[in-house]
Amino acid sequence: MRIVRGKRAAAGAVVVLAATALAACSSSTTTESPAGATGAAGSLSGTLNGSGSTFQLTFQQAAIQTFRSVQPHMTVNYSGVGSGAGRANLAAETTNFGGSDSPIPASEEANFHGRKVLYFPILIGPITMSYNLSGVSDLKLTAEVIAGIFQGKITKWDDSAISAINPGVHLPSEPITLAVRSDSSGTTQNFTLFLQEAAGSAWTLGSSSTIKWPATARAGSGNGGVAQIIKSTAGAIGYVDYADAKAAHLQFASIKNADGNFVAPSTQAASQSAAGVTVASNLTFHAVWGKGAGAYPITYQTWVLAYEAQPNANTASMLKAYIGYLLGDGQQLLEPLGYAPLPGSIEAQAKAQLDMIKG
Repeated sequence: MRIVRGKRAAAGAVVVLAATALAACSSSTTTESPAGATGAAGSLSGTLNGSGSTFQLTFQQAAIQTFRSVQPHMTVNYSGVGSGAGRANLAAETTNFGGSDSPIPASEEANFHGRKVLYFPILIGPITMSYNLSGVSDLKLTAEVIAGIFQGKITKWDDSAISAINPGVHLPSEPITLAVRSDSSGTTQNFTLFLQEAAGSAWTLGSSSTIKWPATARAGSGNGGVAQIIKSTAGAIGYVDYADAKAAHLQFASIKNADGNFVAPSTQAASQSAAGVTVASNLTFHAVWGKGAGAYPITYQTWVLAYEAQPNANTASMLKAYIGYLLGDGQQLLEPLGYAPLPGSIEAQAKAQLDMIKG
């Protein structure tokens, strides 16, 4: 498996800047190893392969680059193939860890043959409602209107439902083109979970990593694929994570939150949404529709998944070292990349769980 590189030139530049900033920080301070991390600096050797969530791809690329200064004899590969494929690869044991933006669904549990999977949350961030609409730079949307759009009930931009929440904005009489995911996606799962919770009975398509969208929708692979459809299609709208939307220079809407305020996506607004989440004993949670005046309502999370029982002590030590890095110094990379760090309490619980990985 190879490291996915060159996803976007703009994102790559941010990765370099973030890595440089972290290196500068590391050169002037002494940082303790995260709880549970094993292997003195540079003492581990071998390869870890991971795949899954495209939401965490840019972070993985940056972390892999900077982690080399900690363990130069380790190789870490990560392929952004979507959360569903990442879980499938872990279940088939073709990878050492998976990236997923949603917990393992009941329909997939049998694939893991009773082996215990540990969830390590690593970051949170907004899902944007990105759009391509000439002359419209400050679009506002509600959950009910988004539900109507993505069910094919609202088909033109000058529909009265959109106009009503955008007074004074000239909305063209232009067809709406939906941009959605073609792969099994945690971004889809969390976007539709938001609609299920926030739009109520106005949303009828359920919440899942794959959805039967209207036949007119255009599908792209990964967040980057959806971003490209939006960028190249006048009148398009789609759900794209904040980091990818920024890298593609897309416009995105402000969304009405649970407190009744229209809030634009940002790392700070995502942190507010995640601040009050309820975390289960296995460290699963969701951050959509979080409370708070400045909370961005379509905020989601992502995990690294790994088996508790590893085939040998070296693989266990490498996983502890790399995941510990993502939860430790790696958190400093997040904000320049367009992600939000974990709330402190969740980060502490994830670090404490590292000792459960056994060889």
